Amino acid sequence: MVKMYQTNLETNKIEETEEYKKGNWINMVAPTEEEIKQVCEKLNIQEDFIRYSLDYEEKARIDMEEDDNTILFIVDVPIIEKENNEQVYSTMPLGMIVVRDDYFITVSLKQNKVVSELEKVKTNTITYKKSRMILQIFYKNAELYLKFLKKINKETEIAENVLKNSLKNKELLKMLSLEKSLVYFTTSLKSNEVVMEKTLRGKIIKLYDEDEDILEDSIIENKQAIEMAKIYSDILNGTMDAYASIISNNLNGVMKFLTSITIILAIPTMIASYWGMNVQVPMQFSNSPFAFYAVVAFSVILGIIAMIWLKKKDMLD
Repeated sequence: MVKMYQTNLETNKIEETEEYKKGNWINMVAPTEEEIKQVCEKLNIQEDFIRYSLDYEEKARIDMEEDDNTILFIVDVPIIEKENNEQVYSTMPLGMIVVRDDYFITVSLKQNKVVSELEKVKTNTITYKKSRMILQIFYKNAELYLKFLKKINKETEIAENVLKNSLKNKELLKMLSLEKSLVYFTTSLKSNEVVMEKTLRGKIIKLYDEDEDILEDSIIENKQAIEMAKIYSDILNGTMDAYASIISNNLNGVMKFLTSITIILAIPTMIASYWGMNVQVPMQFSNSPFAFYAVVAFSVILGIIAMIWLKKKDMLD
């Protein structure tokens, strides 16, 4: 999908257009081969930068192509995916290409909230100010990370409350998934920080005083997101370790209890086995009508003694 926008100079609002014109913003979401070739031919650029941005494993970086006079910025943006009917937090690359001083291109594999916010804002998105748009994406991306991190923390608390009452595999797997998401977020945020720091000190694009303020705010927000991700990750790791110990301890308790019950039940079984052997017993005892009850009583007494002993040894909790 390819959409093209331009800012109306009279109303200062963005409008969708189909005409390739200087100052346009071209948004490409999972473009087809035909769409990639068409855009590259119209703008007279190579396809590499667009294809880099469509590589799911591509890391955040800045690249320049002197032949086309184009600059590529790649940052990782947070997304929510569906996996086995569950929401999974992950990241994907978002490419921003400055084509000379003429066009601004965004390229992504899927729809994402960072670009969607720019499409919705009708008065604050100025397509011909390419540097400003890059910085707006930096800032909105950092804000989105913070928003998703708060959601992850909330979901962690919910899963933890459920686990307090019952150790369910579903909740443990949910916490494991959130732990993976925090690892992805932390890695992506650190890569994004490098890109923003390089933009601030490298003078790769022209920055005005107001632009520098936006970029510095973006870096601060990004650093805050990194700290939050680290804190939440440490808390989640500690929680997972604690529940792993609880599960192991509960299993040990169950095994200990079952072993004790086995010992107690083995006593009457052993006595009955001895009594059932083909051996001589006193005549008066073998003919007594109370012999059976005496054996049962003896077994019960020994069982109670064993139970009391095991209880003192803390084996029957």
